[in-house]
Amino acid sequence: QVQLVESGGGLVQAGGSLRLSCAASGRTFSTYAMGWFRQAPGKEHEFVATITASGGHTYYADSVKGRFTISRDNVKNTMYLQMNTLKAEDTAVYSCNAPSRGYWGQGTQVTVSS
Repeated sequence: QVQLVESGGGLVQAGGSLRLSCAASGRTFSTYAMGWFRQAPGKEHEFVATITASGGHTYYADSVKGRFTISRDNVKNTMYLQMNTLKAEDTAVYSCNAPSRGYWGQGTQVTVSS
């Protein structure tokens, strides 16, 4: 069973940046697409971004396009989410997942103070 572990969350002021990481166990990381979701208090789970297995294609929610960048390092078995120009409405628990495999991480809290 693959385990996904997020890190890099924290408290940041509006306009600041954070970089999230999602480390995967196992030897098949390079064979499946990965994504980031987030859930703010009292709100639905929201798609943030996804990246194909090779890293060649990425897709973003309109709310983060131009501010967030998803990437992956298949040698290190790690996916990243670079978040710039953060806004208060980006406050949420961010989770990584492998959509085709049903793998989910435990989530990391991102809090943006205005």
